[in-house]
Amino acid sequence: MKYDVIVVGGRVGGSAAAIFASKNDLDVLMLEKRQEIGTPVQCAEATSSKTFKTLEIEPSPKYVYNKIMGADVYAPDGTHGRLEGEYAEGFMLERKIFDKHLAIEAARAGADIMVKTTVKNLIKNNGNVCGVLAKHMGHTLEIKSDVVIAADGVESQIAQMAGLETQQSPKYLCSCAQYEMVGVETDPHYLQIYFGNKLAPGGYGWIFPKGDGVANVGVGVRSNVETAYHYLKKFTSRLNTTPVELNVGGVPLSGPVEKTYNDGFMVVGDAAGQVEPFTGGGIHVTAHCGRLAGETAADAIKKGDTSANFLKTYEKHWKKDVGGDLRQALKYRKIMDQLSDEDMNIIANFLNDQDLESISKLSMLKFVKEYPHFLKLLKEIL
Repeated sequence: MKYDVIVVGGRVGGSAAAIFASKNDLDVLMLEKRQEIGTPVQCAEATSSKTFKTLEIEPSPKYVYNKIMGADVYAPDGTHGRLEGEYAEGFMLERKIFDKHLAIEAARAGADIMVKTTVKNLIKNNGNVCGVLAKHMGHTLEIKSDVVIAADGVESQIAQMAGLETQQSPKYLCSCAQYEMVGVETDPHYLQIYFGNKLAPGGYGWIFPKGDGVANVGVGVRSNVETAYHYLKKFTSRLNTTPVELNVGGVPLSGPVEKTYNDGFMVVGDAAGQVEPFTGGGIHVTAHCGRLAGETAADAIKKGDTSANFLKTYEKHWKKDVGGDLRQALKYRKIMDQLSDEDMNIIANFLNDQDLESISKLSMLKFVKEYPHFLKLLKEIL
């Protein structure tokens, strides 16, 4: 078999790459190791409206549960504030349906899809990636291509096979556990986010409403003492609710990997560390980078140049579009890691007394004069 592009992984990043490579008249094959695209869910399922603009689709009631207008953010002592505005708006998805819908869109655009197919190795010619060795239903297949795009998640081995350093630091790998629960009493249009080292060390807890009393309730932690499931059980013990689904997974919070391309090869999504390091959100960033990878592959093949020197334009584009935001979020993540629960309470109470749209450097300087140990953090933010 021979294709222009092979995409490894059938979730958001893989489907985005397959859709836009196919729309540019390429022969595309998307490989998914599981027998069903969209399961298991490894996501809190909230995303911004930018996702739909990037993918050039309209939000559909088939996979969109409700509109999100903002978020209520809680400090450890219960002090909270409400974030609103365009930057805080979005949607709650049903990822099982959404991911499969994107795969269907890829197929409609012309891509071939093989499920229950695991990539065992890359085919190389003089160091250039030119296909994959895959196992499908007990059969080993040699599939040639001009470009391979890896979108196979945080546990990806494919990018390392291509000679890229994509291993995530355990220090910044967030372990997540989440129930979908029934009987949750919360505002259906606002996310609930809870910080505190006793609640979720190195991360946070969340209640993300899906409507009609159903919500995703989860925690993301970085702890060597207890599991994420342990903290999830503690978090949900105060709720009079019933779980109907449990999902667990890992999220990389160390920022993007150093290099996301090589000869005949690109990597996108969690596999590339293209995740917002402060919140752990990655749907929009992954969709954006997946689209860029698909379009870059199309441009490279049409021009007859799939070398690393050409494919580096993919990295140039995604760093220009979303790299600055990811770097800033990583800075905030590192600052947050330095805060104790008492520090978070102090900051939350200070911010609660301010008009966040007109907060001044003078008021912040007065704040650090009263709490001088925050001066270093203030300098990093400013």
